[in-house]
Amino acid sequence: MKKFLTGMLAMFIGLTSVMAQAPAAAPKAAVKKEVKAVKADAKAETKAVKADAKTETKAAKAEVKATTAPATSAAASAHLKKDGTPDKRYKENKGGAAAPAGPTKKDGTPDMRYKANKEAAKKKA
Repeated sequence: MKKFLTGMLAMFIGLTSVMAQAPAAAPKAAVKKEVKAVKADAKAETKAVKADAKTETKAAKAEVKATTAPATSAAASAHLKKDGTPDKRYKENKGGAAAPAGPTKKDGTPDMRYKANKEAAKKKA
């Protein structure tokens, strides 16, 4: 029995020492290189996407400036925001929607309990 246990122990120690050899470290280095390459590619890709987004937003802002500048009147041109759009805090720049036909609720929507609002809704539909 003693010899059997000693043999099993020797076999166990032998197997564990064989499995704990250095060749397992070589693939880790290759994997690390691949991970670094993938991260570098992803970083370059995100930089390109961010640069494209910046140019798109700049173009959109320039387009908004070009379309809103000629449409404003002389009185409204005195009250513009930095981006060139009219400042809605001033009366001459407030060009809101037409007032509803009848009474409205606190939130500004037409109160459908009144006949005038019901008729206006029927005309729209």
